[in-house]
Amino acid sequence: MPDSAVFVPHFHWDREWYEPFQVFRHRLVTALDTVLATADADPDFRFTVDGQMAAVEDYLEMRPENRDRVAALVREGRLAVGPWLILLDEFLCTGETIVRNLRMGWAAAERLGGAMPIGYLPDMFGHVAQMPQILARAGIGHAALWRGVPGSVDGHAFRWRAPDGSEVRTEFLFDGYDNGLDVLLVPDRIREALAEYAEQTAGRWGGDPLLAMAGTDHNAPHPNLADWLRKASGEQRPITVATLDEYLREHVRDEVSAVVTGELRSHVRGNILPGVLSVRLGLKQRMALAERTVDHAERMNALWSRRDESHFLDLAWHKIIESTAHDSVVGSGTDETCDQVAARLAEAAQTARAVRDAALAERAALVPGDAHLVANPLPVPRTALVEVDVVAAPDGRDLVATTADGTVHPVQRISEAPTVLSDERLDASQLERVLRRIHRRELFGLLIDRYDLTPNSLVFHLAEAPAGSFDLMTLRGEVAAAAAAHPGEWRVLTLAEARTTALAAVPVPPAGLAAFRVGPAGRPAAPAAPPVTATADRLANGLVEVTVAADGTLEVTGADGTVLTGVGRLVDGGDRGDSYNYAPPAHDVLVSEPSRVGVELLDGGPLRARLRVTRVYDWPAALAAGDRDRRAADTVPTPVDMEVEVRAGEPFVRISTAFLNGSADHRLRLHVPLPAPVTVSASAGQFAVTERGLTAEGGWGEYPLPTFPAGSFVSAGPATVLLDHTTEYELVDDGSALALTLLRAIGSISVNIHPLRDEPAASEIPVPGAQDLGMRIENRIAVLPSAGGWRDADADAVALAAEFRAGVLVARGTAPGGGPLPPDATGLRVEGRDVEVSAIRRITDPEHGPGTEVRLAALRDTAAEVRVTGDFTEATTVDLLGRPAGAEPVTEDGLTLALGPWEIRTVVLR
Repeated sequence: MPDSAVFVPHFHWDREWYEPFQVFRHRLVTALDTVLATADADPDFRFTVDGQMAAVEDYLEMRPENRDRVAALVREGRLAVGPWLILLDEFLCTGETIVRNLRMGWAAAERLGGAMPIGYLPDMFGHVAQMPQILARAGIGHAALWRGVPGSVDGHAFRWRAPDGSEVRTEFLFDGYDNGLDVLLVPDRIREALAEYAEQTAGRWGGDPLLAMAGTDHNAPHPNLADWLRKASGEQRPITVATLDEYLREHVRDEVSAVVTGELRSHVRGNILPGVLSVRLGLKQRMALAERTVDHAERMNALWSRRDESHFLDLAWHKIIESTAHDSVVGSGTDETCDQVAARLAEAAQTARAVRDAALAERAALVPGDAHLVANPLPVPRTALVEVDVVAAPDGRDLVATTADGTVHPVQRISEAPTVLSDERLDASQLERVLRRIHRRELFGLLIDRYDLTPNSLVFHLAEAPAGSFDLMTLRGEVAAAAAAHPGEWRVLTLAEARTTALAAVPVPPAGLAAFRVGPAGRPAAPAAPPVTATADRLANGLVEVTVAADGTLEVTGADGTVLTGVGRLVDGGDRGDSYNYAPPAHDVLVSEPSRVGVELLDGGPLRARLRVTRVYDWPAALAAGDRDRRAADTVPTPVDMEVEVRAGEPFVRISTAFLNGSADHRLRLHVPLPAPVTVSASAGQFAVTERGLTAEGGWGEYPLPTFPAGSFVSAGPATVLLDHTTEYELVDDGSALALTLLRAIGSISVNIHPLRDEPAASEIPVPGAQDLGMRIENRIAVLPSAGGWRDADADAVALAAEFRAGVLVARGTAPGGGPLPPDATGLRVEGRDVEVSAIRRITDPEHGPGTEVRLAALRDTAAEVRVTGDFTEATTVDLLGRPAGAEPVTEDGLTLALGPWEIRTVVLR
């Protein structure tokens, strides 16, 4: 039994949840006012601010006059702040976002006197496998957490090991982050209650003092807490008041025998609430879009812009990180809270988009206006399919794309634009009204190239890049004179030049730029190798073939002969659960067969071919009135469009689904049946590829559904699915199919009585917005068939997942038309198998000057050699907080790095 106890006063602060941010902030200011007043009155008082700087920033924005008071307490060690900017959901963002969260939080804490060097993760819904490496590579040796720890841990601490072997000593808050509150219920009885609790939990502590976390959600500790504890302390069991940092630094053993490797997603000692992975799909998609946009903006700004846009990029990152809070992006808040999160993510993406487009515009200024610029955000060469609007070739001649070196590349016509934009008849006295539409030279979004003015007729000819000059004042005078000379009815015709939407295959250098011009073929282009072919129900490109079956599902055949049958089967079932946990009705009705199927060929190749499969399903409208264990008898006929796309050179088939949701309380999944049952799946995300089985560990009050998160891809047997955003998946039918959740529509934050969870997760607050009624639900995936799964040498799932997610950036040139194309430009090239490049960004170091920071991660269990080439002569490895760790030799061949298995490495190039 522990012979001493350490109480850690703290609170846990959900920045937004069942109330929106500003309502919770009002409470936060009151709570921290109380904390500061208590600290001023009692020098023995200590307080831990929940491990996240967002609470401190939010407070000081309202109480700027208290900054010096807060900083003094931090410097004295009486107030522990940081290291995170916010307590995030680790699975619903990228690994790069986790790193930026830590860096921003650490920097903010340093400005106040120093960060708590503890990876404090008290209330996250499970933890990612690489968190120990992230902490260790930031110089943090301790973590403290509650949810997800497996049943093999029987003490209060364990060594948490990442896939690369990095470890942090981890304090297991096995009774939650509020375990000390029950002891404090009756202040006059604290000594007796503490003795009882110590006896109940004696087997956990070994020779270490008992840790009593004295705090809970959204409340400051009682101002008399320290005085109560002084009175309760005695020789038999002395009590110390400390920060969490002081407890781990001064009161416990560093030697811990229990070791846990990888992610923490066990239900055995606490609910991990896995249903948050799939509720409110829009938030997950907005998060992925914002992360992708700021990543591309950083790369463009670092490599191709003369301007340092770090302030805008920092703002975008801050808004993204705020939104990763474990009650924000998860979607477990009220409708107004989730609307606020969505708006914040949209603002982050907009801020980043402005930086990205400005950098692109700098380079587009060097490209003629009748040509286009393509930017490749990936540090590997690629041939991109670029869709552009161009002048149609005369007489229906073929179009080709010509690059700066004179090479001719194939072009596929997609559609023709209308040439007659308006055809009006009006009286001569009304002609002045027509001229009001013209803004200098712009009319209907185009520019006036020329006009024909004849008696009772005015014809405008519009173009994107007009050839001659135009004077609006001259036109006004001429029209006025013509109207006076020729009264009566006039015809006003507005014509655009004949234009077509063209798809061009353009080679682009690594992280580089390429300009191209589409025009009539003067000589034949080299054909796409191999070209895409299409029939009414089949697409193929020599690497992958897809055929539509009678029921609307797909048969997909890979280059090695692997066949996946029934891909795209949709299964809809009821959901009587809430935002935290899925729950099927006791008498569920599953709908998996469409009532009608139609197939339409959209594009026929040779660069891209597409089919649209439309299936109509009769889904129950909701749960039955008054009986949540049955689905209603009335149904909603719902057409689901599934676009199937094959591109030249890609070994996977792209699949997008879309429908207008008219049903409530249901879960829709897309199935990828497997040729044979499997027992293991693997998903990529947060710098790792994590393997999982058919079951999850249970033991607490939550049924352990084996639903799991996947970031960039998920693989099961010979089927690898590339993903656009974090997606919930499960191996179903005893491992015979991979199921991806496309929509989970529910109506309550939490339900009091849940069949798969013993206790409520929150209050039973209605959230009609989480039903997504009337919303267009869209999902985008790609299916890669390969016998060896994601590890197959020919499949290269890591690289293909990056290519699927990261499209190229395209801009029309703004230099005078007709000029020569600028030569291709290479930014940075990274060569290495199974290597993720999570960041390329501009940095400024007052001591060492500007540089480019590159973060790499080896997504494999064997060593990886990586070669980086570009415009640099020096390289320095830095830790995840940016502190130099050692110089790296740079030769004429560039920088060669030996990455260990699953290693995260950050280098700065100058």
